[in-house]
Amino acid sequence: MSVVGVDFGTLNTVIAVARNRGVDVITNEVSNRATPSLVGFGPKSRYLGEAAKTQEISNLKNTVSSLKRLAGRSINDPDVQIEQQFVSSLLVDVGGQVGAEVSYLGKKERFSATQLTAMFLSKIKQTAQNELKLPVADIVISVPAWFTDGQRRSLLDAADIAGLKPLRVMNDTTAAALGYGITKLDLPGPEEKPRRVAFIDIGHADYACSIVEFKKGELSVKATAYDRHFGGRDFNLALVNHFQKEFKGKYKIDINENPKAMVRVEAAAEKLKKILSANQQAPMNIESLMNDIDVTAMITRQEFEALVEPLLARATIPLEQALAEAKLDKDDIDVIELVGGCTRVPSLKERIQSFFSKQLSFTLNQDEAVARGCAFSCAILSPAFKVRDFAVQDIVNYPIEFSWEKDVDIPDEDTSLTVFNRGNVLPSTKILTFYRKQPFDLEARYAKPEDLPGKMSPFIGRFSVKGVKADPKTEFMICKLKARVNIHGVLNVESGYYVEDQEVEEEVKDDGDKKDADAMDTDDGKGDKPKTRKVKKQVRKGDLPIVSGTTSLDESSKNSLTEKEAAMLMEDKLVADTEEKKNELETYIYDMRNKLDEQYADFASDEEKDKLRSKLTDSEDWLYEDGEDATKAVYVAKMDEIRAMAGPIAQRYFDKVEADRQALQAKLDAEAAAKKAAAEEARKSTETEKPDANKDEEMTDAEGTKPEVEEPQS
Repeated sequence: MSVVGVDFGTLNTVIAVARNRGVDVITNEVSNRATPSLVGFGPKSRYLGEAAKTQEISNLKNTVSSLKRLAGRSINDPDVQIEQQFVSSLLVDVGGQVGAEVSYLGKKERFSATQLTAMFLSKIKQTAQNELKLPVADIVISVPAWFTDGQRRSLLDAADIAGLKPLRVMNDTTAAALGYGITKLDLPGPEEKPRRVAFIDIGHADYACSIVEFKKGELSVKATAYDRHFGGRDFNLALVNHFQKEFKGKYKIDINENPKAMVRVEAAAEKLKKILSANQQAPMNIESLMNDIDVTAMITRQEFEALVEPLLARATIPLEQALAEAKLDKDDIDVIELVGGCTRVPSLKERIQSFFSKQLSFTLNQDEAVARGCAFSCAILSPAFKVRDFAVQDIVNYPIEFSWEKDVDIPDEDTSLTVFNRGNVLPSTKILTFYRKQPFDLEARYAKPEDLPGKMSPFIGRFSVKGVKADPKTEFMICKLKARVNIHGVLNVESGYYVEDQEVEEEVKDDGDKKDADAMDTDDGKGDKPKTRKVKKQVRKGDLPIVSGTTSLDESSKNSLTEKEAAMLMEDKLVADTEEKKNELETYIYDMRNKLDEQYADFASDEEKDKLRSKLTDSEDWLYEDGEDATKAVYVAKMDEIRAMAGPIAQRYFDKVEADRQALQAKLDAEAAAKKAAAEEARKSTETEKPDANKDEEMTDAEGTKPEVEEPQS
């Protein structure tokens, strides 16, 4: 089993995995550590990730970007209109949800944002599986803190369609905070003052600031503020608008009239912005931008900062909001940690540093911190890994209220109640109590629609409580409903049950209170029977079925989309395999032609060579004329034909090679045997010539004269 963390970005997506007692960021098929968040469509198959980026300029109308920011929105959302200027494909309505109209397999198709996100997540899943050589299911995905219930549900549905199991949908800044805190061994203890860190995440499209308190083994988010339209792409847009005016005056061309020219200038602006982060000026040179005109331009850092001054003026607003909500001052913040690619812009760093009047910290990898935090979270939540315990306490970002129809028998009853307030701990559970005679409905909505992104619908869900019947004694049923904002930040009414008021005997402690003693059964002082008293308690009597109606896809729709995604995956695989066989055939033709003139030259007759050359030429002509769009089976058949003709020639060559190999091996074996025999002979000869020391001693004793021993005379 594997655990994967995914930083699902507007521009790029980073994948991190827990392995080797740590967390690694993995590379994709072209060895990049970040995969473009793009989905493209072609006449034969889809292009996902890097393939979509390669095809983007030539396939603009069929390439969809900003997948994350489209999820869970409707076509009438004002933010969708803003996204259209960054998305090259046409955005349309698809079953009440925003989607894209593209040309796929030669036909006009419409795919919802949920489907498009599922397609991209399928690619992320495949990339992770190719790296790990293991099946991938458990993941944690990051989202901006301002995502609503509907947007989070859309992402969960997309993951289900892609065959993934999200263990948590995690806020970007919370993921970065986890990656920061879990590796720190010097965090304060439970009784000490917490360490307060401001995490500032400025990415390609949005800006978020979270104030987080750390103690040993836990983190607690105190406040999060954000600007949904402040990021790298807004800095790029300022440059593009500047050059659009310059080129119009200097070269008499308007890039707004040419989408391809616009995309090329945007790509150049992205590079230029990065150059200006380290240099005082940067050039722009684009060949044949439009109408065969080459363009050149130069811009200084001062000019760039002047262009983005309206953006820089907004840089401190989220910081002020986060501090105000956390009820803290600037001096209360111990560390200011910056993540996100846009935090490399020098003027932006200066604004943030001057606001806090203290040094900024860059201990985390700005591009990979969120993905690493997600991988840590996935490892903590997965039973497959043993990780140091680290509690993560996030907050609810929008207040949630429940409303219901007024009961005529309860004239003073309120018909709405704010159950979860902004800043409440997440995950969080509340028990709601209703007195009802018959089944009823609850509607959950956001209490302050004006705070929602793009004036989205405040509707969250409708929950129908079934099985309610009036109690003959009390003329109503006491209904208890369990409402929960779960670990994903998604609201559900998870269960319902009904209770009855009953008198039960409860054991009490003897505290010497006479009033209590009079109410106790003492059994006349005989024995040690515990003292009890009768109290009224609500006793659970049974469950109440709940039918939920939320923005999530129903099971039948989800199953249908899952089948479509599986079919498209098979189509993509077939096209990829067909292209591979086509390239294999082309390579085989050139390889065989070279071998026929070199390796196989002495193993084929002139007639065989002419016949095989003719076959290779015919196959090559077919490949470039009629075989461009052939099926996989045809390419395999063509290769088999050539192999059948070249087989006898190749066999003769391999027979000769094998014979030479055996002859060489026999020669080597003979030489080795001769060496061994010579060595053995030398050993025997040495043993024969060596004198026997014991024998010499015996001969000396035998031939020498022994001394005489005289007996003593008496």
